[in-house]
Amino acid sequence: HVQLVESGGGSVQAGGSLRLSCAASGYTYSSYCMGWFRRTPGKERGGVAALYTGGSNTWYSESVKGRFTISRDKLNGTLDLQMNSLKPEDSAMYYCAAGGAFACGTELLASDFPYWGQGTQVTVS
Repeated sequence: HVQLVESGGGSVQAGGSLRLSCAASGYTYSSYCMGWFRRTPGKERGGVAALYTGGSNTWYSESVKGRFTISRDKLNGTLDLQMNSLKPEDSAMYYCAAGGAFACGTELLASDFPYWGQGTQVTVS
């Protein structure tokens, strides 16, 4: 039973930073794709960043490139998202997701990820 639990959301002023973490458990495959999505009211979930646990490949949406960094803390078993230079348009509910290796393609599609966390709110003012 795969469980993903996000933490680290909150409120911050524009230009500030936040670090999100996703604690993952129960995944039986040795290599898989893990990613972060975000959703604002009235919109679909959009891919923010992803990484393939079996290699060094990462993926970022154009809107966060150069500001956000996705990483995996193998010691603590978490997927982290360091968010710097935050903008009001980054405000959203952020979700951690896990899927098969194929999910880390050229485009991050929510439909390719069967496992989701409950989300953590990020508000930038």
